[in-house]
Amino acid sequence: MSNERTRPAPAALLAIAGSLLGLAFGAVSTTDFAAHLDRKVHGVTCSFVPGLLSSEGGANACATALYSPYSSLFRRAIWGGVPIAVFALGAFAFFLGMGVWLLRQEETSIPRSVRLSYGALGLTPALVSILMFTISMTKLGAVCKVCSGIYVASFLVAASAALVLKNALEEAPSGPPVLMAGATLAALLGGMTFLPAGVYAASVPDFGTYVGGCGKLEKGEEKHGALLHLPTATPKKKALMFVDPLCPTCKAFHEQLSSEGIFDRLDPTVSLFPLDGSCNWMIDAERPVHPGACVVARAVICGEGSQESRAILEWAYEHQPELTAAGKESPAKVKEIIASRFAKVSSCIDDAKTERRLHQMLQFAVENHIRVSTPQFYLDGQRLCDEDSDLGLSYALRRLAPEVLP
Repeated sequence: MSNERTRPAPAALLAIAGSLLGLAFGAVSTTDFAAHLDRKVHGVTCSFVPGLLSSEGGANACATALYSPYSSLFRRAIWGGVPIAVFALGAFAFFLGMGVWLLRQEETSIPRSVRLSYGALGLTPALVSILMFTISMTKLGAVCKVCSGIYVASFLVAASAALVLKNALEEAPSGPPVLMAGATLAALLGGMTFLPAGVYAASVPDFGTYVGGCGKLEKGEEKHGALLHLPTATPKKKALMFVDPLCPTCKAFHEQLSSEGIFDRLDPTVSLFPLDGSCNWMIDAERPVHPGACVVARAVICGEGSQESRAILEWAYEHQPELTAAGKESPAKVKEIIASRFAKVSSCIDDAKTERRLHQMLQFAVENHIRVSTPQFYLDGQRLCDEDSDLGLSYALRRLAPEVLP
């Protein structure tokens, strides 16, 4: 064994600093996630200062990340799933322990095999961070600040590992076999990573009794045939949706159904419910929730003849900011934007038949005592609870309609 004395203080301090930072941001993310287990809406932290709530409320990149299907694992078995941040807590706890141990060994020669193993394992958080960053940019289009904090922490640990690995590779082989040391440390890292996740999973309440407990549709058929049927690739289950084309929550729900491969396994019927007083008598005309939504809703109806209703609805979701801004100016401005993209429906938007059909959809909502809120989602007449429409979606659908899950 080499008599050279190793002095891993810089690497140890990097590991300790990175691990403490990772534990702080991981704890914030886990706490934000776990707060939703009471099935209520909560603020989401989105700050480089751990624990500081963002003034943006739920409209921030951290909320987007938390509600995305990439924020947790095992969602079908556990309500909300086990947040990725819980695994990070265990991993950073391991590297904190390793950092402290390395620091205490400053005057002692550490076996080369141990340093090689630590060097290799210390790179894994950075690799996971690169994967999550790629998902954030390609799938979500944004990176949350809390996530960024974890990424920085991972690279500090990786820098520590790289220093230790470099020094170990410069030495001649000696000491116990690398494979034995590597297996031991890998087993310890795996155990510490999955231990908090196991504790979290065992602590989550059983939400099975809540699923399907939010009522049923009183009248399943609209007597005038006013509702829209949207085509999908492989319909497995009848679904009814009350949606507003300019409703951000409707957009988020539709995108979640689509990204998880659920929407194209539904046989969906849509009843448009624009929260705009210019056509919806349940909304104050002077204070519409989503001005311009009535024009967009009529355009979606008009798309049925050319089989473009789904395309128009999804286009409206995608262009919500532009259409909402136009709606605040005038309905004519909204119509102009729609006509520039879907010329075939422009002459139909203000047709009396189209207006009557939208009125019939609204009357259908009234007959079913639908709350003035969107989206509302029914599977064979069974209402999906609002609380199960984001984090608990896969969990609820596994019980209500497992055939729609890919």
